[in-house]
Amino acid sequence: MSMKKILGVTAMLALAGCASTPTVHTDSDPNAQFDKYHSFTWIQRPDAASPLMQQRIVDAVNAQLKAKGWVESADADVAVAAHVATEQKQTVDTFYSAPAYAGWGWYSPAWYGVGMAPATTTVRTYDVGTLVVDLFDAKTKQAIWRGSASGTLPSSPEKLQEGMQAGVSKMFADFPPGSATK
Repeated sequence: MSMKKILGVTAMLALAGCASTPTVHTDSDPNAQFDKYHSFTWIQRPDAASPLMQQRIVDAVNAQLKAKGWVESADADVAVAAHVATEQKQTVDTFYSAPAYAGWGWYSPAWYGVGMAPATTTVRTYDVGTLVVDLFDAKTKQAIWRGSASGTLPSSPEKLQEGMQAGVSKMFADFPPGSATK
């Protein structure tokens, strides 16, 4: 199993640094008539190295759609596709451990060199994972809704699972579009 696939699996399950707070965005076609949709089918499951990880995402999305009254069917109104991506990022923090008198407006020959305070720089590398779920009108093949959840990937499998569940739940919280105002 390649490292890229392992990171992909991790990304699917962990959608936030804090498992309970993934960053979620949704978008929808304002002309889509969501009240006419009642069934769904998968046209692309998330690309996962582990079939267990893939199934957990599918199960979470299925549960959300079924909770909205939709049913899974081969002859469905809506087609579902999901994608996973990971990206490695870094943060750099520098801390000075002594006062730097000469550096900022205190420059004079008498103070030369006093501004050279010792510094400690820390580089932290972390992975960010994103899950994207797209819904398409099965007849017209037009995109009608997109949800994405992303965040820093935790290392524990339990937190990965929590992050995935939290991300998918938050993604579908106001689904279908307009349901929050009804």
